[in-house]
Amino acid sequence: MYVRRVVTENGPDAKGVIVTDAPAPRTHDFTTIPEMSQTLVWATEPGSALSSDDPTGAVANFVPGLGATRFIVLQVPPEGTIDPSTDPRDIVAENFAASPGIAERFEPDGSGMHAMPTIDYVIVIKGVLDLDLGDGEIVSLAAGDVVVQCGARHAWRNHTSEPAIAAFVIVGASNAVAR
Repeated sequence: MYVRRVVTENGPDAKGVIVTDAPAPRTHDFTTIPEMSQTLVWATEPGSALSSDDPTGAVANFVPGLGATRFIVLQVPPEGTIDPSTDPRDIVAENFAASPGIAERFEPDGSGMHAMPTIDYVIVIKGVLDLDLGDGEIVSLAAGDVVVQCGARHAWRNHTSEPAIAAFVIVGASNAVAR
């Protein structure tokens, strides 16, 4: 997935200038899950200086700690796109490599259900995504819809025939472990 990232800062005379205008460098197109892709667009840590230097290469955990942030764009493929001959262990390994910190929070049953100690601001950009809260509670979201996810157990599903894209601003909200 291509995500163009424009980064600005104040230049001479406090006028805004473009520092970079290029593809976001930390993108992963999954091989075990066709049409799934994620891009870590930006990240901040508590007390970090206001800087236009790319912080994404240093991010070791996609789940931000208290006061930290992550900005991720995710393309979710339609359900059923995984080749049945794909070894589930390969899918898990790729998730651990591509989504450190988040992958560890997925429930072991393969349902995609997880919870994080974060506040997530989610904006559906393209397509339709279903927010599955478990126990039959599902909310269908279309392009332009937003979710404020307050640490709840959930999974994202795409029951359409086209990939969906959503932007996630994830804010570390607690040192406690989400249930």
